Amino acid sequence: MLQPPHQPLQVAAVPPQRTPAREDQAGPWHSEAVCRRDEAGLFFAPSKEPTAARLSREEAAKQVCARCPVMVECREHALIQPEPYGVWGGLTAAERRVVLTRRRRRDIELKTAAPAGHVAAAG
Repeated sequence: MLQPPHQPLQVAAVPPQRTPAREDQAGPWHSEAVCRRDEAGLFFAPSKEPTAARLSREEAAKQVCARCPVMVECREHALIQPEPYGVWGGLTAAERRVVLTRRRRRDIELKTAAPAGHVAAAG
């Protein structure tokens, strides 16, 4: 059930950020993140959030990500950590799980294909 328009959307407190896996020489990537300004509540679900409200909130968060100069760095951070909750780098937690599964499959395929390619090149 959607909340009536006259009531503000309730959002959960944003969990503290973990330290990024690496920082560049100009400073941490997250210092440039658009979400640090004023929309951080869009990125994490309140408890017992209805599905329609969640989908709407996630879409709004993704729109913020789309204009962020460090979206790729944010996404990689969330995949490397891995971040279990929220929208990071334009991906939801479920979307990040899909990306990680695909990466694991690709890595396995590359590892199994490498020995065969090595033998063929030697012969």
